[in-house]
Amino acid sequence: MRRSIAALSRLNRLLSRASLWLAGSGLIAMTVIVFAQVFARYVLNHSLLWVEPTAILLMSWFIFLGSAVGVHENFHMGFDVLLHFLPEGAGKWLRLGSDLAVLVFGVGMTVYGWQLMSRTWGTTLPVIRLPGGFGYMPLFVGGVLITLFITEHLLNRLTGRARADEAPDAEDVLMSEA
Repeated sequence: MRRSIAALSRLNRLLSRASLWLAGSGLIAMTVIVFAQVFARYVLNHSLLWVEPTAILLMSWFIFLGSAVGVHENFHMGFDVLLHFLPEGAGKWLRLGSDLAVLVFGVGMTVYGWQLMSRTWGTTLPVIRLPGGFGYMPLFVGGVLITLFITEHLLNRLTGRARADEAPDAEDVLMSEA
């Protein structure tokens, strides 16, 4: 079991790093093409028709990939505020409940993302001429990644090997980077 968890952890680190790079690249690409559109429209008096749908598609990719990375790094939403008001032993159960809620959410994203993607694959996105299902692919991929990442957290928590029981405070993160 420990070897399986270690293998999943290595895979997840690789997927998280790749997702972060892709999300960052998508953000940069979106910024560049929106700037190009503004320049073309107001300086050259010519609009680039493909910019808006491409920017929206890039934005969905970097949002869902970035959200998945947030789950991997334990920066996702949780019930951390309640931890300060509950007895210490209750925190373990609250974190487990939070992880299970994220797992259900990730599985839901995966299932419904797949359904939306497969139902619209036969259509075509206007202007950029991609299959319609490509517009829902970020939902599906993000769901798969969130499910993988939270599964690792759950397995570590259930085997007593939790990486960290709580996400660091934003102030701690900022101070460690300084």
